[in-house]
Amino acid sequence: MNSDTSQQLQQQVQSAYKEKTALCIAGGNSKAFYGRHVTGEPLNVSDHRGVLNYEPTELVITARAGTPLREIEKVLSDNGQMLPFEPPAFSNDATLGGTIACNLSGPRRAYAGAARDFLLGCKIINGKGELLAFGGEVMKNVAGYDVSRLMAGAMGTLGVLLEVSLKVLPIAEMEATQQFECNASEALDKLHQWSKTPLPLSASSFHDSVLRVRLSGATKAVEAAISTIGGDSMDSASRYWHELKEQQQDFFKHDKPLWRISLASDIESLGLPADYANDDCLYEWGGALRWLKSHVPADTMQSTAAKLDGHASLLGTPRQEGQFQPLTPGLLRIHKNLKQAFDPENILNPGRLYPGL
Repeated sequence: MNSDTSQQLQQQVQSAYKEKTALCIAGGNSKAFYGRHVTGEPLNVSDHRGVLNYEPTELVITARAGTPLREIEKVLSDNGQMLPFEPPAFSNDATLGGTIACNLSGPRRAYAGAARDFLLGCKIINGKGELLAFGGEVMKNVAGYDVSRLMAGAMGTLGVLLEVSLKVLPIAEMEATQQFECNASEALDKLHQWSKTPLPLSASSFHDSVLRVRLSGATKAVEAAISTIGGDSMDSASRYWHELKEQQQDFFKHDKPLWRISLASDIESLGLPADYANDDCLYEWGGALRWLKSHVPADTMQSTAAKLDGHASLLGTPRQEGQFQPLTPGLLRIHKNLKQAFDPENILNPGRLYPGL
């Protein structure tokens, strides 16, 4: 299905700019839990959809922001290709625009790159209702600021995504997952040692004393890697990694607040107070991403993460608003300046990232 609603979207933003009316940008609403709640007039991008350009030999796809993520992945899969950052959808209604706006990546992120790393160009509507285009459809060195990548993770606060161009990659010839029984310290040591080698790692996780490592690449390379690292072969591995990516595993089915913590991969202990030191934790990305189920107070969690040169985000629930790591004064100043430049009346998803932004 192809549908161009850019004119209607632009007119709605222009009207909101004149009337200083807040807009709540939405596609499939699959990531409404991520970030703070927004109050405003709905701006629905889901009808602005369709693949605009895809040439498999060029490894680039361009599509409208409202295109369902599953349609993008189906087109690529039919041609033996994939989105390298393995984005989570969380719903069949997930759109390409929301995927890029949130900059969320799956298990492959630590070994292939984040969504932002594969963003070549985009078209947006800024807070004044102006159409702007950045980047293109080729990977190149940019003299100056790469504005298109600025939109990845901005969560619609700087502009309404209309079109996105992404670099894609071939699907691996072979994938295999090996698992090992060990403790957290041993798991992190194995991952750290393997990261120094040319092993074709594409995902890793540790939980409940089991380390799982996915290998992807040419058949001979994967077979050689299995001989090198050993371990036991895992059955139904594809299902495991899919459920981990989509947060469908039992670990994510709970009533406790869920923290998403990023920090150096060699840090074993978060150093939380004793009351929370043994809370259930799942490791991803070679140890650089931790999922923590805990009632630890937000200021305690985020100050602890900051001391470790990391950051912690609280994922939202119907009963609790999400929360991102507080900004340092310098970063806050940059955010305010960017917001003023792209959305001077603060009408685009106001407060989705931080109060006043």
